[in-house]
Amino acid sequence: MARTRLARPATVLAAALVGVSLVPGVASAHVRYVTSTEQVGEGLAFLTAALADPVNVAALAGGGLAAAAAVVSYRRVRVFDRDVAAFRTVMAEYRDLLPWLLRLGFGLPLVGAGFAGYFLNPVVDPLIGGGVDRLAQILIGFMIVFGFGTRVAAGVGLLAYLIALPVAPLLVYSLEWIPGFLALVLVGSGRPSADHVFERVASTPGTFYSEVDPVRRVVEWGTDRLDPLERYVPTVVRVGMGVGFMFLGLFEKLLAPEMARGVVEQYGLSTATPIPPDLWVLGAGFGEIAIGAAIAVGFFTRASAMAALFVFTLTLFGIPDDPVLAHIGLFSLASALLITGSGPYALDNRLSDPRRAPDDSGAEGAARSARAADD
Repeated sequence: MARTRLARPATVLAAALVGVSLVPGVASAHVRYVTSTEQVGEGLAFLTAALADPVNVAALAGGGLAAAAAVVSYRRVRVFDRDVAAFRTVMAEYRDLLPWLLRLGFGLPLVGAGFAGYFLNPVVDPLIGGGVDRLAQILIGFMIVFGFGTRVAAGVGLLAYLIALPVAPLLVYSLEWIPGFLALVLVGSGRPSADHVFERVASTPGTFYSEVDPVRRVVEWGTDRLDPLERYVPTVVRVGMGVGFMFLGLFEKLLAPEMARGVVEQYGLSTATPIPPDLWVLGAGFGEIAIGAAIAVGFFTRASAMAALFVFTLTLFGIPDDPVLAHIGLFSLASALLITGSGPYALDNRLSDPRRAPDDSGAEGAARSARAADD
């Protein structure tokens, strides 16, 4: 009997240490999308009790130490310098595709929300009714996808989100709309886009459209003022996504343990593994907070964005009922950070390493866009 009592905690601890990096992924969906549990539970009481368990503490500490060891090893071991530099160069060469990526990442979910009948978030019902919300989302979504009046459409979407937030507080669980819309306002349509086509036709001497274009001067005026701010797109994406990630980890996991436990029980996560439900919740909550904080401050930005993508992928494959459209925006933001890196005002800029800088042999524009050091 004594041997069994000792073996079970040891088994749980070993499984937890190995699986602590996987816990955030499988249990870190927007839990409100996939569970019918209405009670959130007592967050502080849950944390007090769960962190009093030495197995939970050891598992979390082990995961933290493993992450710290990985960072130290990366900084000291130079085996992958050329690989990292080549990866950064390739990502920087995709910079011209950033508007296209953001347009798809936020235009398609808008169209999907309109056809599905919810407002921006799968748990938020239409606010106006009569099909107005649905038609507006479909219209704005298609404008963004096709790149027609992208900055205006994104600005309207951002304004609609901010106005609706006090009326529908559950929208706070979809904070990714703020950096997504704002990034589109700053970055514009890019190409391919309808805006680019109209601009080229309007700027071609002798075309009929160049004589009758009613918005060319307004567009040029706005472009001249917004284009210099495009350099802050990585900062907007990074801070917005990071804060949203931390918010979900704290308020949807650690301070709403019953809802998070509902996901664990609903999908039999503790039955399939020896990891207890409380550790699943703790791992998901603290994991999201750690990844979100790293992204927000720009600490190993690209690596943190990869971790976020890993989390989203495990969520979609691990929880079959999770609505895919609800996560496309987050996928888009994380993918954007792989392209841009940390941008201005990031901790990565203080940890720069010239040996891991982008290769000058890449395209000239890509090299220029990647001069700031980031990870």
